[in-house]
Amino acid sequence: MDTKRSTGTRDAAVVREDDGQTPLELRPLTARSVVLSTLLGHHPPRLPARALVRVGELFGIAEGTVRVALSRMVAAGDLRQRDGAYGLTARLLDRQARQDESRAPRTVPWSGEWEIALVSGVEPRTAADRTALRQAMAALRLGELREGSWLRPANLDRPRPAVATAQCTWLTGTPDGDPRALAGRLWDLAGWSARARTLLAALDGAAGPADRFTVSAAILRHLLTDPLLPEPLLPEDWPGAELRARYDGFEAELSALLRRHVEG
Repeated sequence: MDTKRSTGTRDAAVVREDDGQTPLELRPLTARSVVLSTLLGHHPPRLPARALVRVGELFGIAEGTVRVALSRMVAAGDLRQRDGAYGLTARLLDRQARQDESRAPRTVPWSGEWEIALVSGVEPRTAADRTALRQAMAALRLGELREGSWLRPANLDRPRPAVATAQCTWLTGTPDGDPRALAGRLWDLAGWSARARTLLAALDGAAGPADRFTVSAAILRHLLTDPLLPEPLLPEDWPGAELRARYDGFEAELSALLRRHVEG
């Protein structure tokens, strides 16, 4: 996998499972993705320009390419710059919070009850309203049973955003039928598990820091789609906990590497 210094882009990694399933195509490593992933994984998410430049150099991305990416990200509203340092804007701070929650979800004991959200109100909703609600429901880890009907087991402790409370009536109830079957209708659990195992294999097979960084970014994106179901509703050998543990180990390794590179 060759570095392309003129663009700061590495070819997307491709990993094929032994059983012949579709290859796992990973997003290419770019100056923008390196900057975002570094800041999203840093607390607080703010670093001097020189530190971000050195992180880019670790992955074979030239200083000029990183600085151009920083300028474009400020112009696009992804970053704010002050006193020679760059930090995430509010939109990406929300993304960081979702990432943190996906890695260490706040759960509560499950009593068998489900959260139910029904779109309500007589005012017509715009396309923007529908999109905002769909994004909010995905962040809340609710599944859509049918148009305007969302639900999930009541095992998560998190606030509901205003867009969700304004557009929906919220109820608590229990299904008459098999809750495991209902969970299987709401989420593609077999598909999620298969991709998680492919990502674990990709992390095992990554040849160096750049490849491991690329796979780790894909792992974080995948964890954002974990429905975070209570254990009684999960298929056997669910890989969610293993994926989190492996990513945590990689992040500790990468943090030490970045610290040595930035401070060295």
